[in-house]
Amino acid sequence: MVYVYPTMPFPIRQIRPRGFPILLKEVPDKPAQLYMRGTLPPPEHRLLCVVGSRACSAYGRRQTQKLIAGLAREKVAIVSGLALGIDSEAHKAALDVGLPTVAVLPSSCDDASLYPATNAVLAGRILKSGGALLSERTAPWKAHIHDFAARNRIMAGMSQATLIIEAGEKSGTLITARLALDYNREVLCIPHELERMGGAGANRLLRQGATLVQNSADILEALGFTARAPVQAPLPTDLTPEETSVLHTLAEPLANDEIIERSGLSAQEANAALSSLLIRGLIVERLGKIERQ
Repeated sequence: MVYVYPTMPFPIRQIRPRGFPILLKEVPDKPAQLYMRGTLPPPEHRLLCVVGSRACSAYGRRQTQKLIAGLAREKVAIVSGLALGIDSEAHKAALDVGLPTVAVLPSSCDDASLYPATNAVLAGRILKSGGALLSERTAPWKAHIHDFAARNRIMAGMSQATLIIEAGEKSGTLITARLALDYNREVLCIPHELERMGGAGANRLLRQGATLVQNSADILEALGFTARAPVQAPLPTDLTPEETSVLHTLAEPLANDEIIERSGLSAQEANAALSSLLIRGLIVERLGKIERQ
């Protein structure tokens, strides 16, 4: 298989510690130097590290896209590791809504060494969007097993908070969470269904005191932004009165019985409206509650 690599008007530049992102300068085990292609976010942007399982679920992808889309109005930049799974989804979600994104690599930044090679096109998108590829390795350097934990310390160290989307009990993502705590950074997690082992590590972090994230506003609060009133997407114009009533009722995730009680509809009317809205993808059921998409 042939991979299309990013094209070179993006030379590799060396960065000394005085040019590091502000928070990375504080890390006791910071790199001696970094190598970069592209451009780091402006200093006024707050950096959010987003990481998770390589074998991510549809739930993990959906939450990554939804949460990052909700940050688009603020000066936030997304930091991740270009790995398959949640890392890739985080970079793509940032690119889709125009947020800066930085990929921190376990390999060097040159085309031939890029890891994983299958994400060469995504690396090119990051560079062309004004983002950056970052590494502490001199080119050429193929990624070795010890390079991944070393890469994770850079991601956690340069970011104000780390958001864990999915992590199994023995996931490498938990290393990033531990490093973030070591550096006195906030660790954020989204909850997972108890039966899904791919989220067991994230649920354990929540039990141990990580900040619960239910929406983008929770992330913005952790990053220190002033709360804004949420912007609700306009309702479709072809809804029935019962469907409209249900959607207006869903200002927060609710159980089925709560929707019936608050909407004033009969159980038959509410259930018919819920079935139609589920089919149309306007609502979703997770963790026993129903919420608007």
